[in-house]
Amino acid sequence: MKDQVHPSAAAGYKTGADTYVRGRPDYPPQVADWLTVTLELNADRTVLDLGAGTGKFTGPLVATGAQVIAVEPVPQMLEKLCEAFPEVLAASGTATDLPLPDASVDVVVCAQAFHWFASTEALTEIARVLKPGGKLGLVWNLRDAKVSWMPKLDAIVNALEGDTPRYYTGAWREAFPHQAFGPLQVQYFSHGHTGSLEDVIFNRVRSISYIAALPVAERAKVDAQLRALIAGEPALRGRDVVTVPYETVAFVAVKGR
Repeated sequence: MKDQVHPSAAAGYKTGADTYVRGRPDYPPQVADWLTVTLELNADRTVLDLGAGTGKFTGPLVATGAQVIAVEPVPQMLEKLCEAFPEVLAASGTATDLPLPDASVDVVVCAQAFHWFASTEALTEIARVLKPGGKLGLVWNLRDAKVSWMPKLDAIVNALEGDTPRYYTGAWREAFPHQAFGPLQVQYFSHGHTGSLEDVIFNRVRSISYIAALPVAERAKVDAQLRALIAGEPALRGRDVVTVPYETVAFVAVKGR
């Protein structure tokens, strides 16, 4: 199973689970309606939180009343999830080797995760555990590129990505179309990540897998670049609390009956 986890995820999330909890934004309130209306989650349903990480999206899933099963391959991330949500059935696993029976869940949700394992093989395995007519939800929180200083932040981050899978490249879309699923349908929600500069800028960047995996000296260089960016931006300089605007994009595809 370890061989199926990208090295950036295995190394970065192993050491950066705490930073991930502090630095990653939550999801907007509109997601609650998307879960209950579009994905039809309720107390009679079972949902798989695939690539669940530290449980950032587990809370909204639990709030629907559905039975939640969380699957995550990185032990340090899974430990954080179990601490936060002891009522959730959590297990180690990957998208191509799910520890679940055939047709056992109504919904599969991948929040901030599908780009890591986007493949025909993963979709085939997801379809295996979904009931006929079940739904696959894909969710990402994205920094709003329309903000004037955001391209500068993205340039710092993207320069170090190497071969790490990322949402913005669109490579994840190559897994579709897939014979088990209908077409992807999409909705967008706007929100903001409000907090200290340490959390919403520094810890957010530090929580990125391939940056968390860098040697200490290289991570210090990234911090220096972020400090220079903040010093040059009136919207950030000298602020105790800032709001970084985000757009949440939510896709759904329905498994054939």
